[in-house]
Amino acid sequence: MTDPVSDTNLKTLTTVVYALQAIAILGFGLPYIVAIIINYVKLDDVKGTWLESHFRWQIRTFWFSLLWGAIGAITFILIIGWFILAADCIWVIYRIVKGWLRLNEGKEIVPQ
Repeated sequence: MTDPVSDTNLKTLTTVVYALQAIAILGFGLPYIVAIIINYVKLDDVKGTWLESHFRWQIRTFWFSLLWGAIGAITFILIIGWFILAADCIWVIYRIVKGWLRLNEGKEIVPQ
């Protein structure tokens, strides 16, 4: 049986990670780094709970956005990078919004 206080604290922590990811969209990279560190440090605490899916979602969002951000930066001079970076930003916003909404509904998030 799970501890309701612990679940509430972990849900709050998951909300904080979504907030840090959202702040990072404004161009501040440090909150994104803090968010991924929190994800990895607390991953064992959410194992087996409905919040594990949110942590996996957040981790995947970070790594794929980093990958596409790097590809966009490398190809920036070729103009195509502009579109890659714009698509990456839109995708990250979508993932944050979808994850946050599912979290507020108290539901797992199904990876896509």
